[in-house]
Amino acid sequence: MDLARRSSVVNRRTSVSWASGTRPEIWQPADNSALSDKWGSVLARDIIDLPLVTVDEEISVEQACEALLANKTSCLAIRSAKAVGTTVPYIGLFDFADVNAFLTLAATRSTALPEHLRNNTQVTDITSAARTGLVPVKLVSNLSEKNPLRILANDSSLLSLLEVFSQGTHRVLIEAEDGSSEYLGFVSDRGLLSWLCSFAQESSILQQYFANSLEHLALPSLNLFNSVIACGTQSTVLDAMKLMSEEGVGSVAVVNEETGALLSAISVTDIAKMVVPSPDGNILTMTVGQFVSLVKEPDGVTDGEDKFPVYSVNPISPLGYTIQKLLATNAHRLFVSSTASMTGDLGSGCLSGIVSVVDVLSQFASLVDISNIDPQKMHRHRSMSTSSSGSHRSANSLSRRSSRQSPVRSLVSSAKQVAQ
Repeated sequence: MDLARRSSVVNRRTSVSWASGTRPEIWQPADNSALSDKWGSVLARDIIDLPLVTVDEEISVEQACEALLANKTSCLAIRSAKAVGTTVPYIGLFDFADVNAFLTLAATRSTALPEHLRNNTQVTDITSAARTGLVPVKLVSNLSEKNPLRILANDSSLLSLLEVFSQGTHRVLIEAEDGSSEYLGFVSDRGLLSWLCSFAQESSILQQYFANSLEHLALPSLNLFNSVIACGTQSTVLDAMKLMSEEGVGSVAVVNEETGALLSAISVTDIAKMVVPSPDGNILTMTVGQFVSLVKEPDGVTDGEDKFPVYSVNPISPLGYTIQKLLATNAHRLFVSSTASMTGDLGSGCLSGIVSVVDVLSQFASLVDISNIDPQKMHRHRSMSTSSSGSHRSANSLSRRSSRQSPVRSLVSSAKQVAQ
């Protein structure tokens, strides 16, 4: 089955309808002032969950990849060479989504590029730098267009966090004090969701709100009945990387090619943690089924299929249950199964949508009347057109070039060859 066919298995829209007058109303508090007042008094700096780890802008992208793994962090702040005496010493961030975007770009540079990359100055700069054999990390910062640098003042509240996250951002850097060049660390979207989940244990209002099922939450960004980005078990790892880069997503569903049933999921973090330290490039031509078994074997995965699938909910799942599953699985998104039970048991051909951490935080933003909620804003901005065929030729060629060196170093060499 080719990549186009694999995508068509699940990139479909499933519609749903309710008989007139049978759809229950969502429960919302009659007065949200208590929540607004409470969250307005909670300081963002008290929710910091990620340390600030910095690297110099001129280090190589390979060194930056190694720094991500060595520091066991999800994001690096890139320090400007002109940082002394500046109020904002960082030029941007670098995370696993950027790693995936860079690896995909280098591996497929010799084939037709997606439309948005053809005249992209960032790609041109990376290609030019590759002629020297060294691509500085500053050129790869936010290559994924999922990882912008967002900064909040030291006295910012939880409401400010909700406002930023409801625009699709995944992490925010907090100042040590107003106007200072020092910073305390990051608040991630998952960190805020975890805080809100804990807060709900003492809030009767949120406990009632958590009982609402997903299908009754009105925000359109909850894609319960929308297209799903997925690949089959016989896709290669490079296919999955390319799909995530082209579609601007951080994970893809892994499905049965014949039925479309959800088997597992893989993310940019899963891939980077395996590809970066790998001694050769053969992992890129490994099938997704093999890769899932390799990565998730400690969690009970055999032959590419989870023994206990944990990546799905369904439209009738309560919001509270969905939040708990997002946190328990350490996932940024769950896949929606239109025929699954509330506990997530899967049937065949039932994959119908997604719900993400940002979607859920947008619900909280809506609950306290934050304006301009648009969790799909960044996704629309980074939407890519589908690349033309040729990824298999590129992957095979890459495998031959990568047999004796790490994929990151080999891909820099690949980009260098193309640039010349």
